[in-house]
Amino acid sequence: MLELRLVQGSLLKKVMESIKDLVNDANFDCSATGFSLQAMDSSHVALVSLLLRSEGFEHYRCDRNMSMGMNIGNMSKMLKCGGNDDIVTIKADDGGDSVTFMFESPNQDKIADFEMKLMDIDSEHLGIPESEYEAIVRMPSAEFARICKDLSTIGDTVVISVTKEGVKFSTKGDIGTANIVLRQNTSVDKPEEATIIEMETPVSLTFALRYMNSFTKATPLASQVTVSLSSELPVVVEYKIAEMGYLRFYLAPKIEEDEEMNGHRAAEPQAETTKQPEKRPTTEPKTNGEPKRRVMKIDLDEDEEELKPKVATNGNNDYVEVVGSKPGNGIVKPKEEINGDEEVNDVKPGVEKETNGEAEVMDVE
Repeated sequence: MLELRLVQGSLLKKVMESIKDLVNDANFDCSATGFSLQAMDSSHVALVSLLLRSEGFEHYRCDRNMSMGMNIGNMSKMLKCGGNDDIVTIKADDGGDSVTFMFESPNQDKIADFEMKLMDIDSEHLGIPESEYEAIVRMPSAEFARICKDLSTIGDTVVISVTKEGVKFSTKGDIGTANIVLRQNTSVDKPEEATIIEMETPVSLTFALRYMNSFTKATPLASQVTVSLSSELPVVVEYKIAEMGYLRFYLAPKIEEDEEMNGHRAAEPQAETTKQPEKRPTTEPKTNGEPKRRVMKIDLDEDEEELKPKVATNGNNDYVEVVGSKPGNGIVKPKEEINGDEEVNDVKPGVEKETNGEAEVMDVE
C-alpha cells in the first residue's frame, strides 16, 4: 500500500511541468526513504533525477518498495485539475494497475479524486556516483534562466567558462556573438541573490542551449540554481526543492566544432587513397622498343596528278624548292637548272609514298 500526502500540492505540479518536455514516460520509485524518479530524454543526452524525501510529506506510507510507470504528460494533466493551494494525496495498491490523485481544498469544502492507469515501462536504474567537480557556481535561478534565453536568440550552443575572474557565458551565431560575465558577489542583502563561485581549476565546456532552456523551466521550484562543471563529467544543473529534495539535470557536453574539423582533416589523407587516373602520354605507346609512327593521309582529287609537287621560290629568286607535304622536305635545285617551261613532274619528295591515289606522309612529328 502506498499513500503520500503533500500539503504543497503545487510542488508536484511544478515538478511535472519542469520535466514533461524532456521525459515522456518514466518509473516513479517508492521506498521507505522517499519518492524518486530517474529517466533520460529520448535522445539519451540529458538525464533527469528527482528526489522527494519521505520527511517532506505530511503523511508518508510505503509498505514495500514499488515502481509505478506513468506518462509524464498525463500525470501533469491530472495535477492541473487541482488548485495551487490544494492538498494532494497519492494512493496506489500493491500490484495494482492504477494510481489515484485526490485533491482537497484548504478549508476541506471540496474533495476531488482522479484515477490514472499505470504503464509497464522497461528502464534501467543508472547509478550516479557522487563526484568532485572542478567548478561549482551558485547563482539566482531567474538570472540563469534569463541568460540562457537571451543567448538562445544569438546561437544554438553556450560555452560556460569558469576562471578566477568569474563565470562567462558566451555564444556565437549567424547574426553575431554574445558574452555575459558574472563575478562573485556575496555582499547582497538577500542570500538568494548572491553569486558564489568555487573553483579548483579553470574549466570551459560547450552545451546545447535547447536543453539548458528546458532545464530552466524548473526555475519556480527554487530561488537559486547550482551548476557543477568538470571537464570529464556531464554538467549538473540542480534545483533544491525546499528542504525535502532536489531536481537535477545532467547534460553531456558538446564536442567543439574545431576539434571535429581537425578530426576530419586528419582523416582526409587516409580517405583519399584512391589512385588518380593516369594521364595518357602525348606520344603513341611503344611497340617493339620503337615509338609507333603516326600516319597522316591527304586525299587528292581525282583530277589531280598523284604526286605533283609544287614549285616555290624565295623572294630573291635565288633558288626554287619542290615542296612536299611539309615545307622544307622538298628537293632544292639551283634556279639555273630549271627552265621556265620545264616540268618538274619527275622530281618527287623523298618522304612520300604512293598508296592508291593518296599520299601517305611518314614521320610528320
